[in-house]
Amino acid sequence: MRILLAEDDSVLADGLTRSLRQSGYAIDCVKNGQDADTALSTQEFDLLILDLGLPKMSGLEVLRRLRARASLLPVLILTAADSVEQRVEGLDLGADDYMAKPFALSELEARVRALTRRGAGGGAAVVRHGPLVYDQVGRSAYINDQMLDLSARELGLLEVLLARTGRLVSKEQLVDHLCEWGEEVSNNAIEVYVHRLRKKIEVGGVRIATVRGLGYCLEKYSEASAAAAAAAAEVAANDARIAATAAADK
Repeated sequence: MRILLAEDDSVLADGLTRSLRQSGYAIDCVKNGQDADTALSTQEFDLLILDLGLPKMSGLEVLRRLRARASLLPVLILTAADSVEQRVEGLDLGADDYMAKPFALSELEARVRALTRRGAGGGAAVVRHGPLVYDQVGRSAYINDQMLDLSARELGLLEVLLARTGRLVSKEQLVDHLCEWGEEVSNNAIEVYVHRLRKKIEVGGVRIATVRGLGYCLEKYSEASAAAAAAAAEVAANDARIAATAAADK
């Protein structure tokens, strides 16, 4: 998922960016409140990590403007000032969580996972879609209890589609969610990621539909699709056995 980090401490920002990227998130970083407000006004994110003591515009003002636009974006506040009054003010303005500096990186990562799950539409650590099971904490996916070998981009794509099951997601939206500023990812690359993910999950009857010119949709799971997928898999396996036997006879 895509995170905006608003933090003016370069050392802390670099450390958080490296850590969260290693966990598979796309991170965009700004160093002042004006840039944060502009980014939030013009682009889509899945989480905002917000320092209160930002130059040019305070973190509280950034938060106030965000909620004034009726945005439900999850917000995790970071601040060196841990007074009760500031905590109350930040939470009253619509922050979802609050951490005082210094903090344990492992705790921050756990809170990020919790907030991105909540922002995706539920607090459950495990998302089930027919035989497809996605562990949001471990960031691993399974079909019929078999772990899928997915790249970071394929995992990100699966997260976005699962969060919007039954709804159309455009290529442009996928680029926004999967990529950081400065990354050059073409629509053709998105098509490749979708193709690879589709091949890995359709064996369980989990289907990604393509709406030409508009985007993609993770179809709601149906037993009929599962039965058709199982039948097709059996036919393919039988054809492979016949071909192997014919080759051996030669």
